[in-house]
Amino acid sequence: MKAFKHLWVLFLVSVGVSSCYNEVIVDEGPIPEPAITLNQLLTSYDIWYVNINETTGQGEIPFLQTAFTVSFDLGVLMANNNLVGIGSTGNGLGIDVGEYNTLGTTLEVQHDLDGFWQLEVFQLGDDRLRVYHPPSNTSYYLTGYQRNEFDYDLLFYDNIHYFLQEYEAWEKTFTSDFGALNEFDAENFLQFLIGGRNGDVFRSSVDQNGTRIDTILWDYEGFYEVFHVQGDPYVKTLTLDYDFLNNDFFELVVIDDRTIELLHPASGTIYEFRGKGFITYLKNGTPRKREAKSLRTMNIERKSERKNIKIKVS
Repeated sequence: MKAFKHLWVLFLVSVGVSSCYNEVIVDEGPIPEPAITLNQLLTSYDIWYVNINETTGQGEIPFLQTAFTVSFDLGVLMANNNLVGIGSTGNGLGIDVGEYNTLGTTLEVQHDLDGFWQLEVFQLGDDRLRVYHPPSNTSYYLTGYQRNEFDYDLLFYDNIHYFLQEYEAWEKTFTSDFGALNEFDAENFLQFLIGGRNGDVFRSSVDQNGTRIDTILWDYEGFYEVFHVQGDPYVKTLTLDYDFLNNDFFELVVIDDRTIELLHPASGTIYEFRGKGFITYLKNGTPRKREAKSLRTMNIERKSERKNIKIKVS
């Protein structure tokens, strides 16, 4: 009788253990799979805007520091490093600057000039990414847009001081018949250089029109600054701060991505300058890095009658 009781107890215990085990399996359910891969996420938007002003950390990812936008196109990394031609170059995606691959949350980039980079990507929202470089503890923040929804005009005019640097020189092609005589009438060439430690530098020359860029004698040098005009996103002001001379102040209007108009309010004279020697950044080895800064705004009564010019997008 005791042996029978012992066997019955063992039977009840085994049934109980089996029942508990089965319940645990039912509660867990199927293991969920990732909703979207990193590659799918990167290609879900045509372009990713790189907001330099949000960058954190002491390091730098060179190809992001230079780019206005980047795109991930079937293993090819595209970038808009220039404002000239933006919206039309590469159907709005820019130029081919390297290759990329994804593995989990890791983005591997083989850049044509900057070499190999291994980065971690975190999704902060449906259209927002954090690209993190662990060795330097540096993060860049990207916002995704479809090409037909992206405001190329806003990007162009918010960064117009970089546009001036994208030609080796600007040659005067027109001076209005009206306006008082002034010293700037003699200036035939302008050059806007990548900013130094103390600010953005310009040079000017009185050499004759048609002079080759490599033979221009630059007579004057100083700092320049571009301001927004309150209430009008398509007009800027340009101040040329000549060393040991008076400053020249202009209203700056872009006619197209190779021609600018300068209205000199002090004399009422209008000038047009045309870019010579286009510089394709990060394609011919020429470096340029954007800085985390915003243009200051100036409140003036606009005198230029030029209509607002928008960027032509193909």
